[in-house]
Amino acid sequence: MTAFSLPVITERLVLRLFTTHDLGDLYAYQSLPDVARFLYRPPLTREQCAEKLAQRAAGTAWAEDGDSLTIAVCQGDEESVVGEVVLKLASASARQAEIGWVFNPAHGGRGYATEAARAAASLAFTELGVHRLFARLDVLNTGSVRVCERLGMRREAHLVENDLDGERWGSEYVYASLAREWKDGRG
Repeated sequence: MTAFSLPVITERLVLRLFTTHDLGDLYAYQSLPDVARFLYRPPLTREQCAEKLAQRAAGTAWAEDGDSLTIAVCQGDEESVVGEVVLKLASASARQAEIGWVFNPAHGGRGYATEAARAAASLAFTELGVHRLFARLDVLNTGSVRVCERLGMRREAHLVENDLDGERWGSEYVYASLAREWKDGRG
């Protein structure tokens, strides 16, 4: 298991592990249809949020394919969670990880997703030893497209109608950045 340092403090945010006290904040955004639509799943119930929170609060490993680290994002000194960033180990042998983010729309438009994703990407490259970090997102999720572009990630693929979201065929973009690009300031 690779060690990582949390909390991470940015100019305006604190990234930390979730605790069981975060249930209300997590449910506030994970239960919204507008949030769930880009996650290709229905909104979560309070009970489902409690289950996810228990898993997250129990800790995480970072050693095998599929291991993930879900980080709570809070504003400055406030305890309340405004969103989350997820790092998922896609391939331990190839040192490839996927990054994703989910934020409460009530806190949108302030650059929090970009700031938190930049901090999580830095954690992935510097502490977790990731070689390639990628993001997969629905092409209609223009906010996440902008986050990827602000992070300096390159668009590597446009997958057309590759997933079924209820009755709607969804298309995806894949963005990525390499550790050397991040180090050189291109990320």
